[in-house]
Order: sequence, then structure tokens, then C-alpha cells
Amino acid sequence: MPENHLFEYAVIRVVPRVEREEFLNVGVILYCKKEKFLGIKFTVNEPRLAAFCPELDLDALTANLNALTQICLGSKAGGPIAQLDEPSRFRWITATRSTVVQASKVHPGLCISAAQTLEKLYVQLVA
Repeated sequence: MPENHLFEYAVIRVVPRVEREEFLNVGVILYCKKEKFLGIKFTVNEPRLAAFCPELDLDALTANLNALTQICLGSKAGGPIAQLDEPSRFRWITATRSTVVQASKVHPGLCISAAQTLEKLYVQLVA
């Protein structure tokens, strides 16, 4: 029987006007220590985001989300944060901040496959 592994995840949100606290879910980040997995999946749904906030700079948003991907991958393109260990990168991405791209509170769970769980959460919470 497959073994369950503890994982943590957060929803990646776009908050165009932080003072209004309105947001759209655009992605999910998931960390699983046992599997040494740190992954992110997001979508920039341009029509939906344009309807939500017409003045939103979609190119800047996409660049910010791509930077988070590079950090998750531990790529040199992700800068100094990407060179940290996986737990530190996850904590950095999910830290509370008042910017256009934010993460929800971190939630725990159990999974057999971190990659499959990331896909499942993405479908449930974003798609």
C-alpha cells in the first residue's frame, strides 16, 4: 500500500488593488519534504483578469509568476532566493506581503504523489 506524505500548499492570488482585498486565484504552490518536491502551477487567464481589473499589467504579472517558477526550480535565473533550500524557497514565496501577487495561508495535507496533488489542487482551486 502506498505511503501518504505530508505536504503544504498555498493558493497564488492576483490582488490588483490591495486596499480592496479582492483577488483571483491564478495558481497553486506545493511543497512536500518527503518527496523533495517544490512545484507551482499557474495560468494567466487574460480575459478573466482583464474583466476583473482592466488596468492590470498582464506582462508584468506573467513575469512575476514566471520568476516564482524559477525560484521553485532552484534556477539561477530565479536569483539568490532560488539558491536557498526547498523549504526556505517555499516559505519565501508564501510569506505574507502586500503586492499584486500574493499567497494564501499555507494549508497542510497528505498525499501519495505531490505532483498529482498539485494538479488536483490546481483544477479544484484555479481552473
